[in-house]
Amino acid sequence: MYRVVRLLARSRRLVRPPGSASAPGLGGVPVLPLRAPNAAGMASQNSFRIEFDTFGELKVPNDKYYGAQTVRSTMNFKIGGVTERMPIPVIKAFGILKRAAAEVNQDYGLDSKIANAIMKAADEVAEGKLNDHFPLVVWQTGSGTQTNMNVNEVISNRAIEMLGGELGSKKPVHPNDHVNKSQSSNDTFPTAMHIAAAVEVHEVLLPGLQKLHDALEAKSKEFAQIIKIGRTHTQDAVPLTLGQEFSGYVQQVTYAMTRIKAAMPRIYELAAGGTAVGTGLNTRIGFAEKVAAKVAALTGLPFVTAANKFEALAAHDALVELSGAMNTTACSLMKIANDIRFLGSGPRSGLGELILPENEPGSSIMPGKVNPTQCEALTMVAAQVMGNHVAVTVGGSNGHFELNVFKPMMIKNVLHSARLLGDACVSFTENCVVGIQANTERINKLMNESLMLVTALNPHIGYDKAAKIAKTAHKNGSTLKATAIELGYLTAEQFDEWVKPKDMLGPK
Repeated sequence: MYRVVRLLARSRRLVRPPGSASAPGLGGVPVLPLRAPNAAGMASQNSFRIEFDTFGELKVPNDKYYGAQTVRSTMNFKIGGVTERMPIPVIKAFGILKRAAAEVNQDYGLDSKIANAIMKAADEVAEGKLNDHFPLVVWQTGSGTQTNMNVNEVISNRAIEMLGGELGSKKPVHPNDHVNKSQSSNDTFPTAMHIAAAVEVHEVLLPGLQKLHDALEAKSKEFAQIIKIGRTHTQDAVPLTLGQEFSGYVQQVTYAMTRIKAAMPRIYELAAGGTAVGTGLNTRIGFAEKVAAKVAALTGLPFVTAANKFEALAAHDALVELSGAMNTTACSLMKIANDIRFLGSGPRSGLGELILPENEPGSSIMPGKVNPTQCEALTMVAAQVMGNHVAVTVGGSNGHFELNVFKPMMIKNVLHSARLLGDACVSFTENCVVGIQANTERINKLMNESLMLVTALNPHIGYDKAAKIAKTAHKNGSTLKATAIELGYLTAEQFDEWVKPKDMLGPK
C-alpha cells in the first residue's frame, strides 16, 4: 500500500473549531490564528453579513466562512437534513485539490500572497478543521457545483481573514477568480471524488479486509487437522477438514482485495484540467499534469492526470468498477458470515460445529440466549453495499453528452460502501473470528453418523451398491457398516479398511 502522508493522518481528527489557534498546514506552512470577532470577521451567531451572487444579495451568518451561493443552495435543496450532507472525505479531498491548484497557479502567475493564503486555508479544509462550514446536502445539482462553490467560498473568506480583509468582500481573494482559477465544477468535483475514494480505500477498506484475511488464515491453520463432514445443497456430503473449509474463506477475501486493487488505476486518474467539457478551456498547458503531481505528493498515492478528460467528466465508469468490486466483496462476506452463523447455530438444536464468542445478551425475553450478532451486522452491511451498487450503477449509466450529473450520489454511495465494508471487517474480525472455537465433540459425532462416508466404497463395490447401503441404513436407522455387512456387500474388515475419513480429504 502506498504511504499516505501526515495530512491524511491528521485529517482523521477534528483539530479545532474556528477561533482557536491553528496547527501548521501542509508542508509545514504556518497558519495564522483567527482574529477575534469583529465587524469584518467572525461575530455572534445571531448576526449576519450581506454577500451576493449573480442572483442578488443574501444574508450570510457572520460565524460562517461560506458565502451567498452556499446559502442559496441551503434554501433550494432542503432534502434529507444533516444526515444527507456531502461526505466529509469529499470536502477534505477538495481541500487537497484546491491547495494543489493554488500552488500550480502560482507557477502560472497567481499573486504569491493570494496563492499562499489560499493554500493555508485549503490546508485547514483538508485537515478537517473547517467541517462546520460545509452544510450542503448530496441532493443538489448533479455536477456538485454548489459544493465546489461552498469550498471556494470557505477558502476565499478564510484566506481573506488571514490577510486582514473583510469577510464576504471577495477581496483580495475571490472565490471564482482565484480559488477556482483554471477550474470548473465539472472537473474539480470528479477529481475530489477520485481523491476521496482512493483515500477511503487505502485507509479503511483494504486494511479492514487484510485484517479479516489474516484472522481467517490463522483459523484455517489452527483447524487444519479437524476432520468434519462437508455439506452441499445444505445436505451431508463427503468429509473435509475445518481448515480446508476456512481456506475457502481466506481465498475469497484474497480475491476481494485483488479485485479492489485492480480497479484503482482508473481511480488514480484525475479530471482536473478538463474544466467545463473536457477541452481545458481557461487553463494553461501543463496545468493538469502539475495538479495531478501535486495531489500525488500530498497524498502519497499515485495520482496522474486522466488520459482523456472528456471521458473523465462525462462518464464515471471507474467508480462503477470500484463499486462493482465492492459489490463482489459484499457477496463474499455475505457467504462467509452466513456459513459461520449456521455452523455456530445452536447451542443444542443447530449444527453447533463452531462455538462463537458471546458478546452480549441476545434476547429481552429468553434468558441466557446469545446471538451471532457480528454475523448479522456483516450480512446487513453486505446487503447495504449491494443496494449502494445499484444506485451507483444507475448513476454511472446516466452520463449524458459531456457531463455525468449523478456525481454527488455516486460518490456518497461509493464512500459509504468502502467505509461500511472496512469497518465491518474489523468488527467481525475482532469480535467474532479471532474467538471462534471448534466444537470437536459435535464435529466428530456428525461426521461419524454421516451416510455420505459411503462414497469411499464406490471404487470397491460400485455406485449402485453403495447407494443401496446408504438408503437402507437411513431407512432402518442403522449404521453404514452394519448395513453393508447385512446386505452381504463386504466384510467388517473391508469396511474399516476402505472407509477412513482421513483418506477422503484429497486425491490419491
